[in-house]
Amino acid sequence: MLHQKDFKYNGTPLKDAKKALIMVHGRGGFAEDILAVADHLKIEDFALVAPQAYNNSWYPLSFMAPVQQNQPWLDSAIEMLQLLERELNEEGIASEDIYFFGFSQGACLTLEYVTRNAKRYGGVIGIIGGLIGKDINTGNYLTNFEGTPVYLGTSDPDAHVPAERVQQTADILRNKNAQVELQIFPDAGHVILPEELGRANNFIFGYSGMKNEKP
Repeated sequence: MLHQKDFKYNGTPLKDAKKALIMVHGRGGFAEDILAVADHLKIEDFALVAPQAYNNSWYPLSFMAPVQQNQPWLDSAIEMLQLLERELNEEGIASEDIYFFGFSQGACLTLEYVTRNAKRYGGVIGIIGGLIGKDINTGNYLTNFEGTPVYLGTSDPDAHVPAERVQQTADILRNKNAQVELQIFPDAGHVILPEELGRANNFIFGYSGMKNEKP
């Protein structure tokens, strides 16, 4: 594994938590910075965990480059998230009580990971991100989300993530039985908007009590 296990924690200690939020930073970012975003989320008694990428980047090129050009770093990053989910499971936190938040490159990685490993998660938030590859390989996505709520927010235009790819991602996730809410903000810039956090709070964290309902 090229990325080394380097997890930063905040919130409720794992031994006391019944839910966990995995937060994935963008290119050039730090785990501590993305953890700070949790101050704006309506979460109580959650364990917060953020993996740190080697050299602050999950893979070297654009997420829309051919996948092989981002290897072996992309596979290593996906393995890192798989390791983290497994460790949370071993701590007694079921996957249906695990939530994800990713921004930019971290959103792309998060969405790729959860779609390759689709199951009933607590919820997924992807801000300015989409599924990875020059062409999306839907053959990688063999399972379904069983009604997992997913919030996608983005800007149009964005210098790194075309809105068309975010829309395409939303369509694929819906086909995999995710309940997706997509918001596209005109000329919003490459940032996390208060409006996105507000909607994610309502849609994702206000939704958890209904998680056993069929979509």
